Amino acid sequence: MSSYLHTMVRVRDLDRSLAFYQLLGMKELRRNEVSAGRFTLSYIGYGGNAEGQAEIELTYNWDQETDYEVGTGFGHFAVGVPDVAATVESVRSGGGKVTREAGPVKHGTTVIAFVEDPDGYKIELIERKSEESVDAFK
Repeated sequence: MSSYLHTMVRVRDLDRSLAFYQLLGMKELRRNEVSAGRFTLSYIGYGGNAEGQAEIELTYNWDQETDYEVGTGFGHFAVGVPDVAATVESVRSGGGKVTREAGPVKHGTTVIAFVEDPDGYKIELIERKSEESVDAFK
């Protein structure tokens, strides 16, 4: 059976990015320093591939001198949380950027919010009080 493993994004400051994702309850699952290639891979998430969870691969290129551009094709990561408003406050108090406050999705009732990581990647927070559907237009 096939499975979704991870999404990779490049980051400018690995420690700053890790601190941000910890505000969302994620943890660093493993790290691979590749000195010959002058980069570090940090895999973060809630559980990891061994537990059937997808991960985010943060790639830090040691010698990158210019900023990365998020691009126009990337939309956002979606993270299910039990309390969107509380998670927004955690991000805000940790110095993170909130781009859409907690509230119902347009034309629906599911509570969502949007935050940005230090590199400008958008994260949609979707309230999931239990094992309910992640369909944000419910």
